[in-house]
Amino acid sequence: MPRPAPPAAPRLLLLLLLLGADAAVRGGGEERELHACKESEYHYEYTACDSLGSRWRVAVPHTPGLCTGLPDPIKGTECSFSCKAGEFLDMKDQSCKSCAEGRYSLGTGVRFDEWDELPHGFANVATTLEVDNSFSESAENCTTSTWVPLGDYIASNTDECTATLMYAVNLKQSGMVSFEYIYPDSSIVFEFFVQNDQCQPTVEESRWMKTTEKGWEFHSVELSHGNNVLYWRTTAFSVWSKIPKPVLVRNIGITGVAYTSECFPCKPGTYASKPGSSFCKLCPPNSYSGKGATSCQQCEPNTYSEQGSAACKPRPPCTDKDYFYTHTACDTNGETQLMFKWAEPKICSEELPDAMNLPPSGVKTKCPPCNPGFFKTNSSTCEPCPYGAYSNGSGCISCPAGTEPALGLEYKWWNTLPANMETTVLSGINFEYKGMAGWEVASDYIYTAAGASDNDFMILTLIIPGFSPLQSVMEDAENKEVARITFVFETVCTVSCELYFMVGVNSKTNTPVETWTGSKGKQSYTYIVEKNATMSFTWAFQRTPYHEAGRKYTNDIAKLYSINVTNVMDGVASYCRRCALESSGSSCTSCPPGNYIDRTSGACHPCAPNTYLKAHQPYGHQACIPCGPGTVSNKIHSLCYNDCHFSVNKDGRTLEYDFSTLANSTSFTSGPSFTTKGLKYFHHFNISLCGNHGRKMAFCTDNVTDIRVPDGEVEFSKSVTSYACQSIVVPSDVMGYKTVVSSQPVSLADRFVGVTTETTVDHITSPPDYFPTENVVVPEVIFFYRSNDVTQSCNSGRATAIRMRCNPLKTGSGTLSMPRKCSDGTCDGCTFHFLWETAEACPLCSAYDYRAIVSACVGGIQRTTYVWREPKLCTGGSLLPEQTVSICKTMDFWLKVGISAGTCAAVLLTVMTCYFWKKNQKLEYKYSKLVMNATTKDSELPAPDSCAIMEGEDAEDDLIFTSKKSLFGKIKSFTTKVMQSYSRALQDFGYRAALNKIRRGGSFQRTSDGFDSVPLKTSSGSTDMDL
Repeated sequence: MPRPAPPAAPRLLLLLLLLGADAAVRGGGEERELHACKESEYHYEYTACDSLGSRWRVAVPHTPGLCTGLPDPIKGTECSFSCKAGEFLDMKDQSCKSCAEGRYSLGTGVRFDEWDELPHGFANVATTLEVDNSFSESAENCTTSTWVPLGDYIASNTDECTATLMYAVNLKQSGMVSFEYIYPDSSIVFEFFVQNDQCQPTVEESRWMKTTEKGWEFHSVELSHGNNVLYWRTTAFSVWSKIPKPVLVRNIGITGVAYTSECFPCKPGTYASKPGSSFCKLCPPNSYSGKGATSCQQCEPNTYSEQGSAACKPRPPCTDKDYFYTHTACDTNGETQLMFKWAEPKICSEELPDAMNLPPSGVKTKCPPCNPGFFKTNSSTCEPCPYGAYSNGSGCISCPAGTEPALGLEYKWWNTLPANMETTVLSGINFEYKGMAGWEVASDYIYTAAGASDNDFMILTLIIPGFSPLQSVMEDAENKEVARITFVFETVCTVSCELYFMVGVNSKTNTPVETWTGSKGKQSYTYIVEKNATMSFTWAFQRTPYHEAGRKYTNDIAKLYSINVTNVMDGVASYCRRCALESSGSSCTSCPPGNYIDRTSGACHPCAPNTYLKAHQPYGHQACIPCGPGTVSNKIHSLCYNDCHFSVNKDGRTLEYDFSTLANSTSFTSGPSFTTKGLKYFHHFNISLCGNHGRKMAFCTDNVTDIRVPDGEVEFSKSVTSYACQSIVVPSDVMGYKTVVSSQPVSLADRFVGVTTETTVDHITSPPDYFPTENVVVPEVIFFYRSNDVTQSCNSGRATAIRMRCNPLKTGSGTLSMPRKCSDGTCDGCTFHFLWETAEACPLCSAYDYRAIVSACVGGIQRTTYVWREPKLCTGGSLLPEQTVSICKTMDFWLKVGISAGTCAAVLLTVMTCYFWKKNQKLEYKYSKLVMNATTKDSELPAPDSCAIMEGEDAEDDLIFTSKKSLFGKIKSFTTKVMQSYSRALQDFGYRAALNKIRRGGSFQRTSDGFDSVPLKTSSGSTDMDL
């Protein structure tokens, strides 16, 4: 490996030492005679440049003290002098000369393209960025985690240690550093930066490298005059079990050095056939070359070599793993044939013992039908049906009236590779694309062919120019489903093979969506397209990540049986669907958003309230799916959401909740976790509890490769927007960067499932024992969500349950926590559980939540004060009523009133008693007088008044005056006496009538009760009635 000029200061010091040694030798010439120096015993160098830009050329012996008579110093070229690429500076005559054949030069630079060992001048350092004392042993574990030379390139570490590759260079003029790299995995942080004399990065914004997609990428950075230190630094922080793929770097070139005093020989496997070359060319396959070669030598017939080889290898005997089968395209007769082909490049020999020959081709068979939406021409080729028609692969049929073609692409017959699909092979050795097919058609499926090596990547890519979703989908800003791709696949493996499915947007880097490892039975997978853009779908299959000579696992294959993409722009139709008809009933139109199509009439009908419409199948009323509990649909019935309000009945009382203050995005970080090497990381969650009327507000991003995303490309960066998302975060103090490193964003909640106090909704359960509490007085509201990401372990997508717990002591946004038994928030990897404790989770306050306290009557004033019931388990809502003041009477006043009223009542009762007693006496006297008068005749005088008791009278009446009874008894006797007085008064009227009768000539007789019976005459003159 050639070397650039040494730094100026050390070179000057070396020169002074050499001159001193030469003087000492000259002074001691009497003791030992030195011979004159030959040209082979010394070389020329330049001194350091002075302030005028001048320098001197001096001769420096290879070994000081062995010879004498060095050439005298002479004035050198200007410090800014340099040679062109393909030339070197001949120090003897200080002129530029062309490199000889088999050599090359960069002119003012150097190139490092051989990595059998670490080149001279490079430093390789491995450190740990973890500062926690509990992981102090990590530093020892990181000792071997360095960059590893692997022949044509150098590979980074793949663990949590930090590996740094450094190179220092002093430039006499502005220059440039360039290199090629492969950066396939964003689980590794890869940065390249340059520091100047002050140890400050010169180009800070370009330090973060972008992931690569199609092999080697070229990167260059300008270098300034003076000292420059180049850094290639990697740190892996994948917290999953899978080991990330390393970063590869090769062909490091630096320009701007002072001069190049010699040309560099071409490395083995390359050659330079012409003088003055600035680079060496690779030897083609089946050829080789040594170091400094001017041409490549052909391998012997029984040997082979790959491109850029330094030697040939013996050819192994051919086996059944060296060929594959395929089908020919349909001929004019509509027939195809099974054929066998050697895998390229062919490295085996059929002439060796026990070698297998290529099997003969099969008999011709009838071609399979065309794919749906295509028809077969007279030349047996398949062409797409025109718009307005559909087909099942045979002939095109016009869509009936009232229907429209369902545009898409469906591939299930594989006679030839479709025009919008391409296949290639990515080498697993040098990661360069090869001009060969990685997948082959096989009638009813397409499968992976044999590669040059078992660790090659077999690539299949489908390009979709765009989509034409329904009008209602385009008008909905939150419904992200533009289309969907569904494919049926199978893998058959004997070792740890891997099948990758990747998606690219607008020719951007492919992002791995799902990975399957090992053998997988026949199954389907669906991916929802959320952006209307040019999309690329890529399937990559690798039999083994380890490189071994020959082909051992060719029979390990991946199969794709069918691929179906919906809503493809300019696609074809395999069927016609009912469409909404215009008022004239002759042509199709689009239904308004939120309307489904009646299959019978083709009319548009609005979905019922609080239902959402299936965007990809809007037919029949069953397409309108009811919203979950506690949610409502938006105006166009594209999704269900919660408006941050909820109500529930408990014990005859309605509890109202308002979560509006928690609608915006809230983030929190789990406790620290550590990898096996001690790297500290966190699970970072962003949660938007109810969003903004269906608009998701939580945002997670991957800033490992997207730290500088242009404003116009934000939507295509590696970010996630949802109700809840998760990312892996490594703090800036751990990584040593100015910003937090965030990676691997994952959506946990793309749509609402329901809001309720129940623990289970739509098969999502939030177990109460995950977040135990002593006493639940207020019902806990639980928000349920689902994500659209379907994985191997989560067939229904990830789910999230957020339990809201009323805690008056935690004001504002409160605190978020995860189950103790599930430190990462999930116990099964699919359902995530969170507890949100805050005062905002309490119900709104109402009249039930406060009580009145009435004070004593003081000075004729009484106060009523309202206070909250303890503990206060409500927030907002009704306010406490103001204190009220009322006029009141004291106890002394009411006592006086009571005594006065009692006295009045007693006096009144006494007066009434006397009055009725006097009245009774008068009535009794009149009665006695009336009785006495009734016994006299008309000619007799009335008998004198007497108080004696007559015969038949009861002396009981006088007991009221003679007996001493209680007041109540006297009142009772008095009442009885009054009633008897009224009865006797009535009888008095009867006596008077009888007396008058007697006076008119009647007679009477005394009865047994002591009264006189007076015979009464009837109207007929008889005396049948007595009184």
